[in-house]
Amino acid sequence: MSARVPRQFMQFMQFMQFMQFMRMLAVLLLACGAWSMHAVARAAEAVTPPAQVEAELPKARLAGAGNFRYFGLNIYDAQFWVGPNGYRAAAPKAEKFALDLRYARSLNGKKIAVSSADEMKKLSLGSVQQRADWQAKMEKIFPDVQEGTRITGVYLPNQGARFYRDGKPIGEILDPEFGYAFFAIWLDPKTTGGKLRDALLADAAPL
Repeated sequence: MSARVPRQFMQFMQFMQFMQFMRMLAVLLLACGAWSMHAVARAAEAVTPPAQVEAELPKARLAGAGNFRYFGLNIYDAQFWVGPNGYRAAAPKAEKFALDLRYARSLNGKKIAVSSADEMKKLSLGSVQQRADWQAKMEKIFPDVQEGTRITGVYLPNQGARFYRDGKPIGEILDPEFGYAFFAIWLDPKTTGGKLRDALLADAAPL
């Protein structure tokens, strides 16, 4: 009898360890399932154009995406949407497209306008007077943003640019030179954000 007790005890302990393992496995599977559902939802969000993009660009497709960081801080996530004819760097003014920015932190709208004008200056786009005029117009349109705010800019060939905040129109600047200069901040080969440009144009070529 005394020889059987330890063996039964060991069997009992093995059974308890097995049950503990099964509980841990169940928790892990549930976590993996939740993560998978979250990943699928994020993937679906990534390939489904926002309503304002879909309205502006029928049959829009996501050409590329990336984020902009400043001293390690994430400023915004960007998505570049093109139409059926895509985007050609050799002919940047030819096709309509949309750039969608989802901000990761609060920023002042006026500072966004000033920064945009500064980037145009670095690219030697527009005259001093043109950049001053463009900055004044941007300051009237660009709102303050918070984490999660979405600003969408739509390039209008031979016309200029139209802007949306969280899907609602906030204004447009109908000046063809402005339209080109503004989006050149992200798309010009000499942009200061070269890595982001590469990410945005990853799949931008015509199909």
